[in-house]
Amino acid sequence: MTNAHRMCVAFTVATLSTAAAVIYVLFAARRRKQHKSSPCYLHSEQKPQCAAFKRVVADNSYTPFKHLINDDENASNSHPYEAEITALLKNPLPEIELGTEIADLEMKDSYVWVHTEMQLKELVDVLSEERFFAVDTEQHSLRSFLGFTALVQISTREKDYLVDTIALHDFMGILRPIFANPSICKVFHGADNDIVWLQRDFHIYVVNLFDTSKACEVLSKPQKSLAYLLETYCGVTTNKLLQREDWRQRPLSAEMVHYARTDAHYLLYIANCLINELKQLDNENSSSDDKFHFVLEASRRSNMICLQLFKKEIEASPGESSALSLFSRRVSSHGFPSISNEAQIQNIVRQLCTWRDLMARIHDESLKYVLSDQAIVALASQPSASHSEIYNTIAQADINMEMGVNPLIPSPSPVVCSHLSDIYHLLANKLDNDIYSVILQKCLGQNGSCPLSIFNYALLVNSNLRPTLAYKQPGPKNPKQYSRKASRDLFVKKFSCKSAVYHNCRIYANDGRLLCYCDRRKLEWYLSRDLAKLIDEEPPAIMLLFEPKGRPEDEGNDFYIQSKKNICVGCGEGNHYLRYRIIPSCYRIHFPEHLKSHRSHDIVLLCVDCHEVAHAAAEKYKRKVAVEFGIPLYLQRVVHPGQKTEKQIEERGVSPLQLRTAAMALLRHGPRMPLNRHEELTEIIKRYYGGREISDEDLERALQVGMTPHERRRFEKKRGFSFKHSIGNTATVQKQDNHSSCTAGMSNVDVDTLKVDAHDGSYGNEETSEVDREHLTREDDFENSTLASDITVNGTASATSNRNMITVETTDYNESSDSAINVDDSCLSSRQENGLSEHNSKLSLLGHGPHGKRVVEYLLKEYGEDGIRAFCQRWRQVFVDAVNPRFLPGGWDVKHSGRRDFGKFSVYNPDKRGAAAST
Repeated sequence: MTNAHRMCVAFTVATLSTAAAVIYVLFAARRRKQHKSSPCYLHSEQKPQCAAFKRVVADNSYTPFKHLINDDENASNSHPYEAEITALLKNPLPEIELGTEIADLEMKDSYVWVHTEMQLKELVDVLSEERFFAVDTEQHSLRSFLGFTALVQISTREKDYLVDTIALHDFMGILRPIFANPSICKVFHGADNDIVWLQRDFHIYVVNLFDTSKACEVLSKPQKSLAYLLETYCGVTTNKLLQREDWRQRPLSAEMVHYARTDAHYLLYIANCLINELKQLDNENSSSDDKFHFVLEASRRSNMICLQLFKKEIEASPGESSALSLFSRRVSSHGFPSISNEAQIQNIVRQLCTWRDLMARIHDESLKYVLSDQAIVALASQPSASHSEIYNTIAQADINMEMGVNPLIPSPSPVVCSHLSDIYHLLANKLDNDIYSVILQKCLGQNGSCPLSIFNYALLVNSNLRPTLAYKQPGPKNPKQYSRKASRDLFVKKFSCKSAVYHNCRIYANDGRLLCYCDRRKLEWYLSRDLAKLIDEEPPAIMLLFEPKGRPEDEGNDFYIQSKKNICVGCGEGNHYLRYRIIPSCYRIHFPEHLKSHRSHDIVLLCVDCHEVAHAAAEKYKRKVAVEFGIPLYLQRVVHPGQKTEKQIEERGVSPLQLRTAAMALLRHGPRMPLNRHEELTEIIKRYYGGREISDEDLERALQVGMTPHERRRFEKKRGFSFKHSIGNTATVQKQDNHSSCTAGMSNVDVDTLKVDAHDGSYGNEETSEVDREHLTREDDFENSTLASDITVNGTASATSNRNMITVETTDYNESSDSAINVDDSCLSSRQENGLSEHNSKLSLLGHGPHGKRVVEYLLKEYGEDGIRAFCQRWRQVFVDAVNPRFLPGGWDVKHSGRRDFGKFSVYNPDKRGAAAST
């Protein structure tokens, strides 16, 4: 090879190498540029819901869902067919009859694909002639924020129909009258989700439902899945993995069509078999005195599902609940290695969740499609990152998932690739605090990068109604409003339930009938004592191995055999809630044991706002009760036992609140007080002691009149005071600081667990919460108040009523007198020796325990237990009128009787309590 030829080759190689390097640099720069500012992927990708849907019932905005208005009287937040469904619950059809058994069980090859408006109207004509038909639905949720129904399967005895709800989305309302017709029975399996999906997408409401899953519950089947029923009754197996397929695709594959038809085709036959078994049990049970109608019970439980209403999850801040959940789960288990500032971590996680929530709504994508939880954790661990590092971090985090990468979800997602610069600026803290406005304007504003759609248009229109972000701190325009919000947030954080209240575990009798729903701890109580066997894992269910005393249906307690949701019963808020006692404790504490032991019916969950409304109404009604019965709410005077004066009680007594305040002020600041103020407070204390000179020891004694043991311990710890003359073992009641507000916003917060009446297997029907042992022992000591007053009641309270005043003389207990509340410690042993009931001693000088006690005594004396039940119904009506609850559990009723029987070994059995007292 000549030198010239070698030089030519070398030059060519160098040229090609240089060109390749230039091309690579240009390509890399172009890719980085695309990551920084690429157009929204929706411009090139057309999603089926955006192309086919012209109008939607539920958009992606933060506005509440509006239900169908059936007539002028129905509001958009109530069930439009509540009257029809309630009529079926109260007076169910005499018998569910699906007709003769289906002889030809084989599924033929032919079916009807309904995809035009004309075909849908023809289907309505066919269904209107049927007395029953089977229904199933398939939903798509990965590429949609709220999800949408992609297919509806309907089967009659003759044909199978597959309704293309994507093509017919805007015309599905044609089916509404058929589904709402109470004379046509609709057969579903596990209809809880189907019911709300049909409401959400088409305003279709189901009336007259038979759910084969509920029939399995009544029959105590070992399983209640549709796959189990298909294999048991039809000998058919299905591939449930097909449920996760993309049901948006058209045409559907032959395998998907077969799966969809199978779910509905055999349902009528399965229902017929289950009904025959229910009827057989009815016949076997016909001679029993407490006859249980199995068929009617299955029908009633099925129709209870129809009362469910779809609601959009609306948070106080976009993505707030996701952020709190993610932060608590990840920080507690894995931690964030590179950041030590917890507040900074929480702020990054919250902002990323806010961005993800807004992106999902704008692009109509699910949260997990936009950005995975593990990617958020990874990004929060290294917030200062370049565009390429962000890109690689997300991809690597998704690869490292324990369950592997979902092939249907690209990583990073097209949303992230199109808006990578937003994440960069957010992590670099270059994005304004008001992320909502910035993102909304950038994506959907006048020059927005993302296309408008029927799903995100409402976000732009209602942008002036956007929620206030929790981390936004612009400086309050109104200090009082800001203070109120901060106080509310603190109250929610401190007092709201920290875990789910209702676990919805089930307890069955030994004959397979459902007794109640309860929490896991109660199930464990039975299992640990070999009193029951586990029959289902999730949610847990047990069957008792003995005959329990009483049945909920026998005692009119349908409420206890319904599952309950952990949401506010007033507005549906699910992010926080508190327990609220509908019957104020100042009355309920004095009810006979057998009337107050079964109390979960009158303890509901309320958010802070609904709680405030309910409490205000309760306080107002208490004043009405006080006027009606002539029994004042509060004690107005207390008198020390050492007084020997003959003056009238009302002249020589002193307000218990005044006494406590004066004693505390003198103990803390007496020597430093102005002389006139010192003398004024000293006169109050002297008036309590009958005018004699007082000492520090007297101040300590006076202070105990209005102080709980807990408050004494806390005060002693903080201030160093040691109360040498403590009363001893005292009955504890809740705290109260003024006469006008008995609870200051948390009156009926139930911080204790509900009693488990499990000694004899009597059904408890109560969900409990995880609380400490102290709360278990102080269950009935909580009054409706917020500042504590603790007294030792060694005698019984004598209240001298003088219109608006009750005077209590605190004298030593005397066997010949029942009118003493003792604030001294001298007679504690004498009270115990006399065997006086500790329960009757739970009276609060500062609260209105005596008021409640006298009201209950009057009702029992004049009207007996019927008077107590009527009194409870009045309080329930007050609650309903004030809160207008829309999410009460099924079976909740203002006229709930509260009647129940107790077994031989029950702690509430009157005979057992009497025997215990005598010993």
